[in-house]
Amino acid sequence: MSVSRETVLNELGRIAVPGGGTLISRDLVRALAIEDDTVRFVIEVEDAAAARAFAPVEAEAQRALKALAGVGKVQIVLTAPTAPRGQAQPAAKPAGAPPNLTIGRHPTPQAGPADVAGVKRIIAIGSGKGGVGKSTVTSNLAVALAKKGRKVGVLDADIYGPSQPRMLGVTDRPKSDGETIEPLHAHGVTLMSLGLLMKEGEAVVWRGPMLMGALQQMLTQVKWGELDVLLVDLPPGTGDVQLSLCQKTNVSGAIIVSTPQDVALIDARRAIDMFNKLKTPILGMVENMSMYICPNCGHEAHLFGHGGVAAEARRLDLPFLGEIPLELEVRLAGDAGRPVAAGEGAVSDAYGRLADRLIGGGMA
Repeated sequence: MSVSRETVLNELGRIAVPGGGTLISRDLVRALAIEDDTVRFVIEVEDAAAARAFAPVEAEAQRALKALAGVGKVQIVLTAPTAPRGQAQPAAKPAGAPPNLTIGRHPTPQAGPADVAGVKRIIAIGSGKGGVGKSTVTSNLAVALAKKGRKVGVLDADIYGPSQPRMLGVTDRPKSDGETIEPLHAHGVTLMSLGLLMKEGEAVVWRGPMLMGALQQMLTQVKWGELDVLLVDLPPGTGDVQLSLCQKTNVSGAIIVSTPQDVALIDARRAIDMFNKLKTPILGMVENMSMYICPNCGHEAHLFGHGGVAAEARRLDLPFLGEIPLELEVRLAGDAGRPVAAGEGAVSDAYGRLADRLIGGGMA
């Protein structure tokens, strides 16, 4: 049985810190999480000099918590903000500059998964690996759902590689009052992405706690309005963003995107296993780049194989939501900011059928 949060906080409340007080009385603990027998949290101090003085405090916290029944591992990050506490805030930014709401900080504590105000359902779009078209599926599915009358939002949670602004053709900066942020809109879809707050090509170089905090901010500090469904475009893999989303937010379910070949399916299985461990329902699987039909002769080619995702869904007793063909039009439309689902044709029809299955199953 894992240790309780109250027990951990009580123990940390006994650990004295330089300058007087304890870790708790001085409000130095951030992002406390307890998973099975692992306790992890951040100690945030004033500056780098204070961080050096807190090294014995970190060691004492490790010792004290490991002595508790039910604790097998303790993970502590000792960090300091870029600017010392109490330092004057920078001057107001000129018109047209990014909003004053700073995205990217340590998450604030919360008691269990929470709803997002105004959002009825949250669907995570995941994949085990990159390059399978997960972001393309997210943007086009959102547009297809909007065409069928659903109020849809997209949260671009692929923080290291945000691509939704380009795919949905959004270039404006969001407006902010310093506390909340207004999302942007395109093709009937409400959008928020870290890419809207950064210069194009600018890299995000953050550790895990910053990623977790950024995701929490984009979920809770964005004025999403009334949405039937919020699609969350996750980064590839099984890392901090996926973990934070499912632990901090009431996620209705996850859709797994994969191409048909065995290499992609190996990683898709890992994504499914992760969501199962996080107790997030799997709504189904989508086979992307399923086939290529030559526009000249009509020959159907299976460049990445065909039917592998459907077979895997049957093996795992999961719904198979559909297959999306591979066409040059998809790439051209995404690069131009006009999702292929917004137009007509075979690929648009495929996304329409995918949207129908979600709506018919009460998932969107």
